[in-house]
Amino acid sequence: MSLSAPAVDGIRSRVLRGLAWKVASQAVVQSTRVVVALILARLLAPRDYGLASMAIVFSSFVLVFSDLALGAALVQRRTLSEGDRSTVFWTSVAAGVAFTLLGIGLSGPIADFYGEPTVQPLFAVLSLSFFVTSIGTTQSALLVRDMNFRTLELCVMAGTLAGAVIGIALAVQGYGAWAIIAQQLANAAAWTALLWLFSPWRPRLRYSLASLRDFGGFSGNVFAHRILYYLHRNAANLLIGRFLGPRPLGAYALAYSVILVPFSRIAGPVQEVLFPAFSRMQDDLARVASVWIRATRLVGSISIPALVGLAVVAPDFVIVVLGERWSEAIPVIQVLAWVGLLQSLQTLNTDILSALDRTGTVLRFSILFFCAHFVGFVAGLHWGIVGVAVGYAVSSTIVEPIYTWLTARAVRISVWTFARGLSGVVQASLLMLAALLAAKLLLFDAGVPAAVRLGVLVALGVAVYLPCCAWRAPEVLDELRQLRGRRALAESTDP
Repeated sequence: MSLSAPAVDGIRSRVLRGLAWKVASQAVVQSTRVVVALILARLLAPRDYGLASMAIVFSSFVLVFSDLALGAALVQRRTLSEGDRSTVFWTSVAAGVAFTLLGIGLSGPIADFYGEPTVQPLFAVLSLSFFVTSIGTTQSALLVRDMNFRTLELCVMAGTLAGAVIGIALAVQGYGAWAIIAQQLANAAAWTALLWLFSPWRPRLRYSLASLRDFGGFSGNVFAHRILYYLHRNAANLLIGRFLGPRPLGAYALAYSVILVPFSRIAGPVQEVLFPAFSRMQDDLARVASVWIRATRLVGSISIPALVGLAVVAPDFVIVVLGERWSEAIPVIQVLAWVGLLQSLQTLNTDILSALDRTGTVLRFSILFFCAHFVGFVAGLHWGIVGVAVGYAVSSTIVEPIYTWLTARAVRISVWTFARGLSGVVQASLLMLAALLAAKLLLFDAGVPAAVRLGVLVALGVAVYLPCCAWRAPEVLDELRQLRGRRALAESTDP
């Protein structure tokens, strides 16, 4: 059954408002993360960065275990009872307490695994984030379900800024790796406190085993997918920290956090807003397919040229912005740029398959995804952090197109239809790449200083890409104009 016109218009209005808030939030969050990472890179030694990353490898599982993926089930379900909401909340809190205690108990063995006793107190303290985050995940999921992204994103931005202030302040005072640990905890605590302050929902003393069983099939597959995703995301750091040591891990983690994470999350605003929208239009596959292609094209219009350009300017960027002591990260950044490009074009796939209740497909792909990347990491470890990055790039090139094919099949279109939607953006990016390579060669031969060369290349990339995009991918500009017009109309008709 297709959605009625009024329902479609209502979803469109909410999506446009949500996108506006998500874009604003991501602009603040990602720029803050990059700036803070750059400041901390200046204030901390690579070893300090590596020690903190050793703890964060394990504590990053907080996002997996904080609500056992029950929050996603709250968003996806057509109807909810108060018993459903309260059951998810108390289950999440119990899981948060259990994993905090487990993390504290495992802090010693984890430090022994690395051969770094300093990691033990770092990990033990950071384990508190399991409990802190679990208290707010149900409120967050309910805000997403209601598409109340204004409240949600204000909390996210405030939490990020609070963590940034704490982290930089402690780094300036010479606290080393503890500055990064404090940043993570302050971010989680501020986010949770603000959710409780502004969310209207409060848990009740209700618990329903029937609700838990009802959510079990959906959330179980999503939970397993999240575990495999975070295992893959942190396996490289785990292997590098264990076999190569904290200094190489610091260089790899910096390249990952400054470059790969922000660009792989360009689709974040679209992804988080469209998941509840996809859930509401799950019976209209043609509409889901159309939105998927158009949204991915908009994401690609930013991520593809940005990451292609980054690979070209990486040597100058590292020397000028980070300093020569981080030169080991240059080839890692260049290789991970390709990984980030592929990932930025796949982030909607999981949400579409989940909204269509194809979580079994998501889980099966996640198993393949993790195994392929783990093999790539292990195979590349012999050649240091560059080898790990190359292994990651090779495995990504193999498995990411498979995910596109699975999603295209689920919405009943050809994978070539999806590829054609991106062809204009790819052509414009390749024209920009040719211009940048030629200009870089001329500037290098002329002996232009690195700082000047970086500025010239960035400006040239923007100046070349924008007209090329308008020429080869005019549909991107059309989409932006339509989104702007629809948003204005939606705002003018809101009561």
